[in-house]
Amino acid sequence: MVRTVAEVTDLGFSRIQNTPDLMPSDITGTEIIRETDAGREFVFEEGPVFANVVLADEINRATPKTQAALLEAMQERQVTASGDTYDLPEPFFVLATQNPIDQSGTYALPEAQTDRFTMKLLVDYPGREQEEEIVDLYTEGSETVPVERVLAREEIRAAQRLVRDVPIAEDIRERAVDIVRRTREADAIEFGASPRASMALVSTAKARAFLEGRSHVAAEDIEALAAPVLRHRIVLDFRSEREGTTADDVIASLLE
Repeated sequence: MVRTVAEVTDLGFSRIQNTPDLMPSDITGTEIIRETDAGREFVFEEGPVFANVVLADEINRATPKTQAALLEAMQERQVTASGDTYDLPEPFFVLATQNPIDQSGTYALPEAQTDRFTMKLLVDYPGREQEEEIVDLYTEGSETVPVERVLAREEIRAAQRLVRDVPIAEDIRERAVDIVRRTREADAIEFGASPRASMALVSTAKARAFLEGRSHVAAEDIEALAAPVLRHRIVLDFRSEREGTTADDVIASLLE
């Protein structure tokens, strides 16, 4: 799915299969010795992070050191190797999947690192009809479905600039900040969300309003995006986890 989105939007795509033996340089790139007419020279060979759309599959199978290399690139939008800095392409998106933390061979992402991700989406099993369609697609005929480009790279960058300019009323902006601040005071939460969550909630609300053809952010945008933006940024206390309370349950109570 992620590859298809990249194809129809004219963006470069790469996939990183995270494993415990994956090294940071396997993601960011490394210097290699290359033979030239003038002799040997060091040349930086870009890693898979140098793409517009990067899929980090099973990110919590990589060691914390390797996770940090990817997340640092996400934050800085650049890679440093041997004292030289290399800018990542624009636009730049990272999407990651992770295995349930109770599975063997997984390393939990620290809160400071999960905070780098704008949203966390929960993907459940498909319905029966959808599952039958998936089976038919991969067992009958070709697995590859041809797609056509519908957007150019520069159009996406222009859309990003337009989204930033979508106006938001002061009371709605304050509502977004208040929701995030409540996560730091709620009894059920041990660690609340950082100011980065407030920025993410407002920016995604602007994007939602833009995609729905509205010229301003509405309260419904904040309500709709609170859970995806906050669920990975809060840590519940032991009592809440013992009682089976979920992050989404707590976020819903904060919206009341």
